[in-house]
Formats: sequence, C-alpha cells, structure tokens
Amino acid sequence: MSGITRAPLFEPLAGAQLIILTIALPLATFMQVVDTTIANVAVQTISGNLGASYSQGTWIITSYSVANAIILPLTGRMGQRFGEKRLFLWSVALFEGFSMACGLSKDLTTLVIFRIAQGAVGGPMIPLAQSLLMNNYPREKQVMALALWTMTVSVAPVFGPIMGGYISDNYHWSWIFFINVPIGVVAVLLANQALAGRETKISHPHWSAISFGLLALGVGTLQMTLDLGKDLDWFNSPTIRVMGAIAALGLFFLIVWEKGNKNALIDLSLFKYRNFSVGVALVSLGMMLYLGTVVLIPLLLQTRYGYTATWAGLATAPIGILAIVMLPLIGHYSKYLDMRVVITVGFAVFATTMHMRTGFSPNMDIKYVLIPQLIQGIGLGCFFVPITSLAFIGMDPTKIAGASGVYNCSRTLFSAIGTSLFTTMWERREAVHHVRLTGLVDDLNPLVAEGLERMTGLGLTQEQAMGYLERQITNQGFIVAANEIFQLCSYSFIFLIFIVWIARPAAPRPSSP
Repeated sequence: MSGITRAPLFEPLAGAQLIILTIALPLATFMQVVDTTIANVAVQTISGNLGASYSQGTWIITSYSVANAIILPLTGRMGQRFGEKRLFLWSVALFEGFSMACGLSKDLTTLVIFRIAQGAVGGPMIPLAQSLLMNNYPREKQVMALALWTMTVSVAPVFGPIMGGYISDNYHWSWIFFINVPIGVVAVLLANQALAGRETKISHPHWSAISFGLLALGVGTLQMTLDLGKDLDWFNSPTIRVMGAIAALGLFFLIVWEKGNKNALIDLSLFKYRNFSVGVALVSLGMMLYLGTVVLIPLLLQTRYGYTATWAGLATAPIGILAIVMLPLIGHYSKYLDMRVVITVGFAVFATTMHMRTGFSPNMDIKYVLIPQLIQGIGLGCFFVPITSLAFIGMDPTKIAGASGVYNCSRTLFSAIGTSLFTTMWERREAVHHVRLTGLVDDLNPLVAEGLERMTGLGLTQEQAMGYLERQITNQGFIVAANEIFQLCSYSFIFLIFIVWIARPAAPRPSSP
C-alpha cells in the first residue's frame, strides 16, 4: 500500500538468506503461540498424573499467560538494551530449555515454576520476530512478509488443541513440551545464520523500577483475575474483587506514572498515531471475539456432542485452509488495496459465519461445524495482516519492537478476556435455559408423558428415564446458550466495521497488478 511502508534498518536480504529468515522467524512464532493453547486440553491429564486437582492444574495455563503478558510490553526496551537479534535468539534458546524442564517436571509446583519461566522468556519472541522481519525485508515485500508471519499466528491457536489433544490421548503429556526442543533448535540455527552481522543499535535506556512494578502488578493481577474468575464465581468471590481492584489501580497508576516519566517503560506516545490506536482496538476486540469462539466450539463438541479432544481439534482445523490461501494473496496485492475495505470484508465474513452457527442443534451433523469453519478462513485472512499493516507498516523502524510489544500485550489480554467471558456466559445462559426447559417438563405435558412411556417400554426405570430427560435438557440448554453467543458475536463484528473506517485511508496505487 502506498505510503505505509518504510525503508528497513538494514540492506534488505535477498535470495537464500531471505528464505531462511522467512522460515526461521515464523517457526519460532508458531512454537510460542502453540504453547499458549496446547496445554489447555491436557490440563486434566497432567494434573491427574501429578496428583493434583483440576483447579490446581489450571495454574499450568495461568502461570504461563501471566508471565507472558507482563514481559510483552517490555520488549522494546529490552531490544534496545541487548539488541533485537541477540534477545530473540536467547529468547528462543531459553524457551526450548524451559520447555524441556517442563516436560521433566515430577510435581505440579515444579511444572508451574518452569511454566512461569517459559512464559517470561517467550514474551519477546512474537514482537521481535515481527520487527526483525520488517527491518530485513525489502520495502516492497514487507506486507508479504507480514502476511507469511501472520499466517502462523492465525493458525497456531487452532493447531495447539489438536496437538495437545492427540498427544494427551496417545502419548505421555510431557511430549507437549518436548516437541518444542527440535523446533527451537532449528529456528535458532536458521535465524542466527540469516541475521549474521545484523544486530540493531544497542543503547542503555534507563528503566524505572516503579514502572516495572506497576506493570507487573497491573497486568499480572488482571491476567490472574481473568484466568481464575470463572472458577471462583467472578466478583461474588472476595479474592476476585481484591485482584480486580489491584489490577485497576495498578494499570491506572502505571499510565499516570508513565505520562510524566522521561524514562517511560512503555511509550504511550504511540497512541497519538490514529492508525495504531485503531489497530490496537480492532485486533484486541476482534481477538476477544474470535479466540472466545475458538475455545467455545471444541468445548461444545467435547462436552455436548461426545467428540474426543483430537476430533474436536480436527473439526475446527478447516479454518486454516482458506486463511493460508488468502494471506499470501493479500500480501502480494496489498499495494493495490485499501486495507480498510479488506478488513471490512473480513469482519463481514466473521459476522456471517457466526450467524451460520446459530443453527446448532442436538442432532447436528459435523458438516454444520466444518462449513462455517472453512468459510471463516476467508475472514481470518482479511483480519490480521490488514490490521497490522495499518498499525505498523508506516511506523519508524526503531519503534516497531516496542509498539509490537504493546500491540501483542493488548491482543493477549483481550484474548484471555474473550476466553473467560464466553465460557462464563455459556454456563450462565445454560442455567437460564435449563430452568425454562425444565418448566416445560411436567406430567400434564402429553409429549413428555409419551416420551417417558416409550423409554420405560424399552426397559428403563422411571428414574433412568427421568435422568435421561434431564441430560437432554442440559445438553439443549448449553447448545441454545452457545447459539446466543454466536449471534452476539455476529452483531459485534458488524459493529467493528464502523471502527475500521476511523483509520486514516491509505490510497491504493493507480496502476493495476
């Protein structure tokens, strides 16, 4: 797109070196993003194997996400202090080391400690991979590079549950972490070769201990509030009320402190750029809706339709097919397109596919899952790359790493909000529908009486027949609740289209491709 690209920091790579870089950085990104979801479906297996309860086992996920969210906004300053290339290589190397340690853990406490370390060292990987791509790619191919990189971010959350489910169903859970090691080794070797002699300028920025403390306090307690809220009944729990208040105060005082701090840890001036602010809003709200449904659909399939973890993952996998096709095309033709139009198309597709899911029923065939997932891949391809293009491509190369840290931190936090919000809404709406449906089941209803008579005629006792009926009510309550959430998401994506057009236009070039 004309006017949104900028010369990279280094002489652009070409030939084999460019190919190697294009493989190495997305490979490391894929590994890190997969690890945010791969353990989700294996928590019960891991906690049972380590002699812990399921609620205790959820710290496997919480500890990782908290540490990751805290470190993300620090990436810019850390890249200035240590050099982006060096920080990236060490981040990947330490990530694979702590992954091995996670797999070798013999008790839950040890595993949680290594998950914290894994999340912390993995935090800089995504923003640095993005920054290193942009600063080493030819200017005219930067959007294509962004498309290839974004492809991994888009499909990795889908592959995580598939891989986690398959491993937990067929192998020891430790392989969930061991598989990172060979991937990380390859990524380090390739990236080190491609980026030889290409270290960014190193400076010694002053960090405020107060800034870091407020950041860790605010972001950490917010992430814990989101992760633990559902299990503790949200703000009915004193623990959640206290953590929520601490998170709000921590983030409020962080913003106040950073605005008047010459050595600010987070560059709040980035939000003066209209397109960056719009991009953060779109990717945050969009990811909240998208990832909330990414978690909800497999959960619905496993608990209400009897799918295994592996098959639930496979049923959601088609979303990556058309996304993989769309992303390179959008990257190639980006200079001729108004990305606001592309994003609008993407959100319209999301709204349509969410509406298609409102027809889920108890006897639903798998095609009603597969078809919307396949079509939604078009929306996915029109979502990440265009938004990131508007937010980043025209930015000063020296600010990309820091801006990407803020951008991805917001994306991570809102993804967690979506996951917590949707699963909570799902359960609470089921309770409402359960009461309503139960009220229709009484002895005066001829259909109920006929159904019970048929079941007792097949040899069931009255108690067994009523138990079966109760299970059907519960199933239908959850399905109707899921349909309501999908409809809400459909309306929400339509609303996001209006936000898209707040961004400044980037007019396409007059020539044709």
